[in-house]
Amino acid sequence: MYYLNKIDSLKNIFGNNSVSLGKDYLTVNNKEFPIINDVIIVLEPSKLPDAVKKRLSYGAENNTPVSEFAEDIQFTFSAEWKKYSAILPEHQSEFKAYFDLVDLESLKNSRVCDLGCGIGRWSHFLKDKCKELVLVDFSESIFLARENLREADNAIFLMADINGLPLKEKFADFLFCLGVLHHLPVNALHEVRRLKKYSSTILVYLYYSLDNRPFHFRILLSLITFIRLSVSRNRNEFFRSAFTYFVASFIYFPLIKLGEIFSFFKISHFIPIYDGYRNKSLLRIRQDVYDRFFTRIEQRFSRKDIMGLSDTFADIKISEYWPYWHFLCKDPL
Repeated sequence: MYYLNKIDSLKNIFGNNSVSLGKDYLTVNNKEFPIINDVIIVLEPSKLPDAVKKRLSYGAENNTPVSEFAEDIQFTFSAEWKKYSAILPEHQSEFKAYFDLVDLESLKNSRVCDLGCGIGRWSHFLKDKCKELVLVDFSESIFLARENLREADNAIFLMADINGLPLKEKFADFLFCLGVLHHLPVNALHEVRRLKKYSSTILVYLYYSLDNRPFHFRILLSLITFIRLSVSRNRNEFFRSAFTYFVASFIYFPLIKLGEIFSFFKISHFIPIYDGYRNKSLLRIRQDVYDRFFTRIEQRFSRKDIMGLSDTFADIKISEYWPYWHFLCKDPL
């Protein structure tokens, strides 16, 4: 059993010495959590994806709607990562961009939490740089993360909701949550403040409000938002696949090429999406298009908004580089 040599870690993470391991379940203080393919299911039954409910033989009595929970976002993340499940070469350069504020050497003896891990693309590059990884996601992508980190023996996988983590305070030495909170049905900055409960050092990426971009970017965003709110309701797999291919091939790709031309005149910053996509493959662009257009909820924040977190954290550093805005929050232990 995968977790047989991780009981002490699980006791520490859950903050409870009453932890035991069964064949396909983990017991914490007399409460059983199912284990499927090495993923510990701590998500409450009413929030489970249908495929997991079926696997666990949960019935309709567990379909009660839950406040502060967006089932459609869970569905989209599950579908997105099933379609784009591979760790791509460009993910490594993206990892370096996101973690430019982090001293990776300092993590070698640390427990790191990847909150909203998706397929585990960032943990893939951290697995040999830290002592232990805790990967958390509320969608079926957590099973893909397990597959992508099959060679790692220092990882713990939890299907859980950010709003209901049954874990002890400060269980992680370092926590990162990239591109997740702005898709939730609660204020993303409030969620950042809540994460302080679990770690004193937190790396976050939230969509920016284009506050460092020309005015025409905001006009374009208004159009994109209108389209997104319309198409995100459609769950048809063929439609989503065709839409992402069309937008990536005939809108994103031409804009990138136009940006390349403008770069010779040092004015490429006037071209939307160029900075973020100029070195990405068509497959990677399609994944981002899927994420952008099929998630109903999208929150955006300015630098000033983020600096408002100083009411909770002692130190906030916002990177000057793409992607905007990713920032590091610290608080004294």
